[in-house]
Amino acid sequence: MASGDPLVLGIETSCDETGVALVRGNELLVDATASSMDEHARYGGIIPEVASRAHLEAMIPTIGKALGQADVDLSEVDAIAVTAGPGLVGPLTIGTSAAKALAVGLNKPLYGVNHVIGHAAVDQLVDGEFPERVMALVVSGGHSSLLLVDDVATKVTELGSTLDDAAGEAFDKVGRLLGLPYPGGPHIDRLAREGDPEAIRFPRGLTAAKDQEKHAYDFSFSGLKTAVARWVESCRDSGREVPVGDVAASFAAAVVDVLTAKTIAACRRHEVETLVVGGGFSANSQLRELAAKRCAEAGIDLRIPPIRYCTDNGAMIAALGSAVVRAGVAPSSLDFGVDSQMPLTTVSL
Repeated sequence: MASGDPLVLGIETSCDETGVALVRGNELLVDATASSMDEHARYGGIIPEVASRAHLEAMIPTIGKALGQADVDLSEVDAIAVTAGPGLVGPLTIGTSAAKALAVGLNKPLYGVNHVIGHAAVDQLVDGEFPERVMALVVSGGHSSLLLVDDVATKVTELGSTLDDAAGEAFDKVGRLLGLPYPGGPHIDRLAREGDPEAIRFPRGLTAAKDQEKHAYDFSFSGLKTAVARWVESCRDSGREVPVGDVAASFAAAVVDVLTAKTIAACRRHEVETLVVGGGFSANSQLRELAAKRCAEAGIDLRIPPIRYCTDNGAMIAALGSAVVRAGVAPSSLDFGVDSQMPLTTVSL
């Protein structure tokens, strides 16, 4: 990290986390987060209007908290990065409005960046600059994406994505099916450790020979979710007690088997020796264990940031903003709009 690297303020508001961070080069100075998760738990999912109001209330206090913890004055910031998409329109609008106001008030350049690519870029704060080419598997509540990264600031190719439910979304839905609290992911992960992952053979979506040509690197978990629902329903209809641990373990095994198998295949085909895994679902213990095992067998270097960087946070946006600024990418226009379906080939607007 060079002392002359710009100081970048990152703002993340794609869903229910208000994240603000400061990054200089690849050094994280501070990462402050305010979450509205508890407000959504009683609804069993994210309510965009509730999330938007929470961001509005938390924005100024969270910015103040970050600056205070880093002992940095707002005038010292060299550039501002903000999530422009993908995400929920309301929350994204709150974040970009705040970032635009700061950019105008401070007369600093503004960069609207891609949330999903940020999940990969944050690893540079932990493990240093990426090698010349890496594969990135980004898995979260809304995304299951496989990205070929030649330059995290300028050249990202989307190899595959989910055709229906994302991995994290499928976990939440199965969690609801099993009567678990929202979000279901952490609860299924905990129960899976107590169950037998081979007890029930659930389907592996898009792995049949007929799918390999068109969907070799795409994911589908909707059919798996339906298979779990039918298995549980059949169990209950027959008067048997549902073996929740075995269902959780077998379901999770099906998800992580597909995620890791397709990712390793992509690494081999594209001769990539480094895999970065990010996003909220990368906190899943079975995914981490199977990815480590299969990467070791394939001779691939695995990089997964600590769990605190896996969920949505300001550090990931500041990290990507820092990379974009240092690459000499032109700032975004102040009139850019948020894009809830922002293409994963677009790093910044």
